Amino acid sequence: MTIKPGEHLPETTLQRIGEGVETLDTRDLFDNGKVVIFAVPGAFTPTCSERHLPGFIANFDEFRKRGIDVACVAVNDPFVMHAWGESQHVPDGLMMLADGNGDFTRALGLEMDASAYGMGTRSKRYAIYAEDGVARQVLVEAPGEFRVSSAEHVLSLL
Repeated sequence: MTIKPGEHLPETTLQRIGEGVETLDTRDLFDNGKVVIFAVPGAFTPTCSERHLPGFIANFDEFRKRGIDVACVAVNDPFVMHAWGESQHVPDGLMMLADGNGDFTRALGLEMDASAYGMGTRSKRYAIYAEDGVARQVLVEAPGEFRVSSAEHVLSLL
């Protein structure tokens, strides 16, 4: 079942590269303050690399001015997420989080079967705006679309 506005974000772990691989509890990451979590089907994939992540990079300062953290999540390993972030010149503070086994994605009810593309289970494209760990906006893209989860659209709703 897909997370709905008013529901608490699930407690799982995500990973990132810091001083080695860091495993982070989602409650520690998202329960204190405002955050936009956006997910992509895969690092280095066309729409994700050409439009989705670049939009959040371009608008990162505007989110920060509003006191909102930004986190990018994908069902990829932390090394891939780190390399993708470096290749896209992600600013310090924009979290590149790996959901390697898809635990967070499944707990949100936002997984999709991308086996036809050789990618296995991945995340649907979405953006969630949360305050103190509670989802306030849940914006899930229809298959093959990129509109409601864009940085610009998310900002227009805040």
